[in-house]
This record gives sequence, C-alpha cells and structure tokens, in this order.
Amino acid sequence: MQECRKREIRIKADSFRGKCKISRYGIIDLFKECRRLGYKLFRYPLGENADLGFTVKRDNDIIIFTNSCSRLSREIFTLAHELGHIILHLEGDISFIDDNVTITGRSTDEKEQEANYFAACLLMPSDDIRRFIDLEIQCFENKGLSAMDIARIMSEFNVSFDMALNRLESLGIIDANQKFRLDNEKVEKRVGNLLRSVGGNAGLNAPANEIDIPHEYIDYVIYNYNHNAVPRETLEKVLACYHLSIEDVGDKLIEHTDNNDDDLEDLIGGLDD
Repeated sequence: MQECRKREIRIKADSFRGKCKISRYGIIDLFKECRRLGYKLFRYPLGENADLGFTVKRDNDIIIFTNSCSRLSREIFTLAHELGHIILHLEGDISFIDDNVTITGRSTDEKEQEANYFAACLLMPSDDIRRFIDLEIQCFENKGLSAMDIARIMSEFNVSFDMALNRLESLGIIDANQKFRLDNEKVEKRVGNLLRSVGGNAGLNAPANEIDIPHEYIDYVIYNYNHNAVPRETLEKVLACYHLSIEDVGDKLIEHTDNNDDDLEDLIGGLDD
C-alpha cells in the first residue's frame, strides 16, 4: 500500500473516530456508535466456523453483520474492518463478506488490506498508543513492554492481544524479537489470566454470543409474512430473537390458508447458515 493511500485512510479513520465517544484513549462502544450513526447493525452467533462479518447496501440502508460467536475483541475488529469497507469501498450494490483470511490480514486483496489498515487506525491510532505508553507504562524506555502491559492496552483499546502486538510492531514500538517474546508470554500465562491480573475486561477474550437485531426488522419480516414472502417458521425464528412469540404480534398478522413454502433465507441475513 502506498504511503499516500495510507495517509488518506488515516485521515478517514480519524474523522470517523472523531464522531465516537472516547475514553481517555479508546472507543468506548463501537457497536453503539454504529447504531447511533445510522447503520443497521446485526449481531448473531452463527457458529465458530462461519463467516465473521459482512457489509451490504440495500436501498438507503447500510447493513453490517458480525458473528458474535467469535471472541469479543475479534468481533470488534471485524466491525471496524466492515466500517473500513463502508468508508473506503462501498459503492452501488457491492457487498463484502469477511472470514478468517480477510480479517487476519492473510488476504492479498488490496481492499481487504485497506479495510484492515482502517480498522487498526480507528481502534489504535498512533498518537493515542504512544500517549498511553508514555503516561500509563512505567519505565518503558528501560524495560520495554510486558505481557501485562499488552493486557492493559487490550482493555483500554478493546482489541485482541494479537492485534495489539501487530499494531505495536507496525508502529515500530516493538520489534520482531520483542513480539515473539510477548507472544510466548501470552501462551504461557493465558490472555484471560493476564486481563484479570490488570483488572481489565476479561470479556474481550470470550464470545459475546449476542443477538442484536434492529427493532424495525420485526415490521419488515411481518410485512413479508403478510405478503406470503416468508413462511411462518421464518417469522417465528425472527420473533424469537426479540423474545417474542406469534401471539405477541397476532394483531398485526394476516393468516394464510396456503402459506408459501419458499423460505427466503436472505431476508434474515443468513441467520440459519
């Protein structure tokens, strides 16, 4: 990626970050910020081996999906990656589907690399990382960083241990040997233990398994059910995500004597895949 393109992405990431509520250093709740800014955000536990996220534009809505079966820190990075696609690449009816290859940076696709760079700049801006190290890490110049220091960075910036290491290396704060040492220390002491030892957010290292679907989606699915576009089974599955039953919305339904058997799975964004 050329430096001029990196600078352009940093500017856009900084602009988006400026719209978010920040703690002393990190974005407090990127999920909440996306909803506040008008994106239709879907979080659903599809399974550990399913895709991690996708972005698509439908009519006037920008829809983001994240798989809440992945660790919360990875789900947050996935969301930031999808935002990168939205800010940098989303045009017309194009869509992006992301898995372990694209999210972990192993893809050679230029747009995927750009989305990952956007996510890194959004979640861990260079100036904020350096300020955190200067103000929060004692004796950094003499002792460098420990695995517990990385756990503090994780908790403050809501990122994974690996993402923190990759970002610190890319900024030249640690070198390859230091990264290797810290990674070994992570394996030995375990991330969850490290987070707890610094009073950090241990939830970052576990799946949220969150089900979070925009409430207006109920009306959308009811409309399609009433027009014979989805079967009763699909309606029940969507209502269950809101802890509702058919009886709770009975006054809005038109019962069909001959229901359509075609289950249009795309209407629920692949929730059953």
